[in-house]
Amino acid sequence: MRAAELIGKADVLVYDALANSEFLRMAPAHCELIYAGKRSRNHAIPQGDVNQLLVDKAREGKVVVRLKGGDPYLFGRGGEEAEKLHAEGVPFEVVPGISSIYAAPGYAGIPVTHRDFCSGFTVITGHEDPTKPESSLDYAHLARTRETLVILMGVERIGTITGELIANGMAPDTPVSMTRWGTTGKQKTIVGTLESIAGEVARHDFKAPAVTVIGGVVSLRDKLNWYENRPLFGRRVVVTRTRQQASELSSRLRDLGADILEIPTIRTAEPDNKSLLKDAFSQLGSYEWIVFTSPNGVEWFFSWFFKVFKDIRAIGGAKIAAVGPATARKLEDYHLQIDAMPRKYVTDEIVDAMKEVQSIENVMVLLMRAQVANPDLPERLMAEGAIVDDIPCYKTVIETEDLNGASADMEESGADWVTFTSSSTVEHFHDRFDLPALLQKFPSLKTASIGPETTKALLKLNLKPTVEAVEHTIPGLIKAVKEFESDSGGK
Repeated sequence: MRAAELIGKADVLVYDALANSEFLRMAPAHCELIYAGKRSRNHAIPQGDVNQLLVDKAREGKVVVRLKGGDPYLFGRGGEEAEKLHAEGVPFEVVPGISSIYAAPGYAGIPVTHRDFCSGFTVITGHEDPTKPESSLDYAHLARTRETLVILMGVERIGTITGELIANGMAPDTPVSMTRWGTTGKQKTIVGTLESIAGEVARHDFKAPAVTVIGGVVSLRDKLNWYENRPLFGRRVVVTRTRQQASELSSRLRDLGADILEIPTIRTAEPDNKSLLKDAFSQLGSYEWIVFTSPNGVEWFFSWFFKVFKDIRAIGGAKIAAVGPATARKLEDYHLQIDAMPRKYVTDEIVDAMKEVQSIENVMVLLMRAQVANPDLPERLMAEGAIVDDIPCYKTVIETEDLNGASADMEESGADWVTFTSSSTVEHFHDRFDLPALLQKFPSLKTASIGPETTKALLKLNLKPTVEAVEHTIPGLIKAVKEFESDSGGK
């Protein structure tokens, strides 16, 4: 929480390759993002330059956050950076991180200590300073220890390390695990023995970064492997909602083990013509119904409303219709009673739900929705005799920013699912990525639609969604994906 608080105040954020890119979204809009990632033999910025960068940015009077993966003082060279700041008289604060030493094994079902196997653990680096004439590791001592042995950055040298341990007397059948991208949706774990693990690395083409655990605790993985057994584990799912709305869907999917790529394809903005809004607010008290078709419509309506009025009672005596529970929850935040809500988001059910409350013939109805929206609803209302003002209170525009690198990742490596929660997410996703071409490039990519209106947008592209939610809500969409994966075995 302290780290998140500081990121939220940052003027400059210097981040590493292993720092979770989702944290970048916590930074303020004005924050300067600087990538200083390091991979084996590939440093975006040399360490000395990183040290000086922190000093220079701080001396400009800026709040600088150095974001590392894991703990900055554990094989992270954070100590060197802090020494430089001290030498230059720059005040600093260190927020200890959660280390991959125990986080990655924990997510792989392996406790680094357990009273039946050991009373401690030893941590070593598998990537020592290459300028040293010989290894500083005492393999004879390590081979004799009864403690768990945890190795960081040892993928490339795993054959050498295990060979030295066996040569110094450690049993060849000692259990070994290796976990890469631990605690993320990309996590992968391989298991073997001291004698076989190097072969497993080659067979699985297992790459860094990874945490290696050597010892009897590895045998507990069969019982304690909670994360990798989740129903959507290993599935990459693209979330196309706006940045503000993505969190609920992303969070629920992560809870099921999915690897999330947040690629917002739309954002909301002011409508092109605000004069219609002005006219609607000038006669707000004359409407008998106000219909909201999305949470965005609710948020934008009240952002305009409170610029004109100071009291919620100025909304008058109009009845309220909400399309879907998410829209209803937004309205309930303003302590407004929902008078009509259809079970499904289809035009006939919206109108029928209103008619169950009262006849809508010669009734004035205010629709508050997006600038570009399906004409079916106002047409059906007018066919029933209603007097309809269809007012755009916002518009959706294409989102092209790739703040966390998810777009580039998807275009390079693909995904298992793309989720669509509105027709506009389909349209703008297609405008940005050419959806039919993307599906041709990645034949295993599947599409999930939240409901009939969204499916119509896919059908216009001659595409049929892999699944359509029966209940046209976020939980309904997730249920459809989950059931498909369960029924098909992920195929």
